[in-house]
Amino acid sequence: MERFQLRRLLESFYAEDIGSGDQTSSFLFDGEQCKAVIKSKAAGLLAGTDVITEGFRLMSEGIQISLQKRDGDSLSKGEPIAVLQGPAGAMLTGERVVLNLLQRMSAIATQTRQAIRLLDDEHTRICDTRKTMPGLRMLDKYAVRVGGGYNHRFGLYDGIMIKDNHIAACGSITEAVRRARSYAGHMIRIEVEIESEAQLLEAIAAQADVIMFDNRSPEEVKHFASLTPESIITEASGGITFNTLHQYRGTGVDYISLGFLTHSVHSLDISMDVELR
Repeated sequence: MERFQLRRLLESFYAEDIGSGDQTSSFLFDGEQCKAVIKSKAAGLLAGTDVITEGFRLMSEGIQISLQKRDGDSLSKGEPIAVLQGPAGAMLTGERVVLNLLQRMSAIATQTRQAIRLLDDEHTRICDTRKTMPGLRMLDKYAVRVGGGYNHRFGLYDGIMIKDNHIAACGSITEAVRRARSYAGHMIRIEVEIESEAQLLEAIAAQADVIMFDNRSPEEVKHFASLTPESIITEASGGITFNTLHQYRGTGVDYISLGFLTHSVHSLDISMDVELR
């Protein structure tokens, strides 16, 4: 995770939360020191330790941080993640922002690991989508990687994905790929979304780099994958859930992209407890 971008994000989040000042901590504390423990209140997978270190250092260089866990480590209920010592006011002012991000990122990593285990397929990789929380894409996608998944494109700028509306506006898959190919540099891949065998064969003939099988059944995915040359990357997406993921095992598709990894995640319960003086 890029530290410069992380710091900029944290600064904006703190500006939103703190505003003109923490009215509680500024009135209650005048240099008092304390010790606090960040701990998991549920089982899961940890992601976001950089948020802890960078977040609290932005609050005060006087906060000492001792990480007890690393990203990718399993968490048990009640297990400590980090121990903090330093000015109480700074710790409590920064607490909520850090915990909100840590809870979300750990939940995404946990869900990603669960999806990989449910699929249980050494060939097919689990990846994310652009269905991330605005402003949190870097963190969401990092958490997917911590969970063992892979990242799809980060935005509209780093890959070409020709979807049904693009095809309709251009008139055909062939014409859409031709236009994209005439513009794109050699480092940019072109992906085409298809829904039928006829569209698949057209995308193959147009020499797409990646072909997505959109909202197709496991049987259709297996059939489409068998028709696609090995030189073309295949992806299945749309309507796949935890309950149906295992049905795509052995279909031969290269990637399965799952929007729910990031768009409907339930935060992992993580808290910070200050020790009594």
